[in-house]
Amino acid sequence: MVSRNGVLRVDLVVERRQVDVAGRKLWALTYNGRYMPPTLRIRPRDTLYLSMTNRLRQETNLHVHGLHVSPSGDSDNIFIHIRPGETHHYAYRFPDTLRAGTYWYHSHAHPDSAPQVAGGLSGVIVVDGLQQYLPANLRNISEHVIALKDFQLQGDAVKAQGLHISAPTNRTVNGQINPVIRIRPGETQLWRLANISANIYYNVHLQGQQFHVIAHDGAPSDRIWTADSLLLAAGTRFDVLVQGGPRGRTQLQTLAYNTGPGGNSFPQATLATLDSEGPSARPAPLPASSFAPRLDFSHDPIAARRTIVFSENADGSKYYVNGKQFDPNRVDIRPKLNTVEEWTVRNDSKEEHSFHVHVNKFQLMSINGRPHQGHGLQDTASVPAKGQLVIRIRFNTYTGKSVLHCHILNHEDAGMMAVMEIVK
Repeated sequence: MVSRNGVLRVDLVVERRQVDVAGRKLWALTYNGRYMPPTLRIRPRDTLYLSMTNRLRQETNLHVHGLHVSPSGDSDNIFIHIRPGETHHYAYRFPDTLRAGTYWYHSHAHPDSAPQVAGGLSGVIVVDGLQQYLPANLRNISEHVIALKDFQLQGDAVKAQGLHISAPTNRTVNGQINPVIRIRPGETQLWRLANISANIYYNVHLQGQQFHVIAHDGAPSDRIWTADSLLLAAGTRFDVLVQGGPRGRTQLQTLAYNTGPGGNSFPQATLATLDSEGPSARPAPLPASSFAPRLDFSHDPIAARRTIVFSENADGSKYYVNGKQFDPNRVDIRPKLNTVEEWTVRNDSKEEHSFHVHVNKFQLMSINGRPHQGHGLQDTASVPAKGQLVIRIRFNTYTGKSVLHCHILNHEDAGMMAVMEIVK
């Protein structure tokens, strides 16, 4: 669904219904009757009018993950609860500073975020404009949204309650099991990799080839960088260029990954098959130096320094931020508008946590004391088990109440979320 003349109007109906998922008829939670709902495409300065009708038997709401937009009123306000049978009218007015890249939308209805997202309530948002940074011969290349979304089975339904993160799961690309992606030998394509699952990590690898990263979490890179594999912690996105190899088939995989002795082990799995066929093309040279304008907070004055501590109890049933469980009626931190703060995000548990902040992106400065040479901002970062990150975050444009939390939604629902109020 694509904006026209600066406006996108969307009606979303939330309901549980039987749908085709990975070649099977399963009961799932759906937006507009689909397990893989519409991708919403917008541009900076657009307005999105979105009406959400709740046909579930429980409350729900909507979060537009990663977008720089107001957290108040009828915008990206995760404190809204839409009761069964109600329709809520959202209005998002995006600034001209909105960064191009891949984002997503999903339920943020505490304490049911994990069951609702795992049940099916997640989709992709694209902010157009990345092509402006590419050379002219690459501005009209083929593009694929690759939404990574998993489901556990419970009889004839997608499991939504009693989720165990390490339990066997079905990893889909756009709701399909091992679909075929077609490319010509030497052709350059833009892939939008998005982890829109509730809890699990993906360590994505394309056999015999590299990813050329042009954006991370909806923030264009200051230069294109390459990687053999990309770790997509819960909530993470990468926009990458892929060039077709010799004729034949290769696999897009997620490699085995372990989040620590107190965490979860995710096995290797095939996500999709890349079929290189047709007339060959000469591989286009990719920019080797700069890509998008650089945003750097490393020389900004620091208005405040804070320590954010993630922890959990012994049996993993309760999770905490700075020793407290989430309370929507309590404000935990009050950053000031138009300032930069430096946060040390410390993980006192024996498993990785996926740290996420609403409204504003951050610059990752170091991991376990080692300087991090990133190539852009991000809104999600995996905090090592018994480790820490240092980030810098600039609070601009918007005031109001929002949250920071672990994006492993089982952990968020069990308390690992704090309220942040940005004030003038």
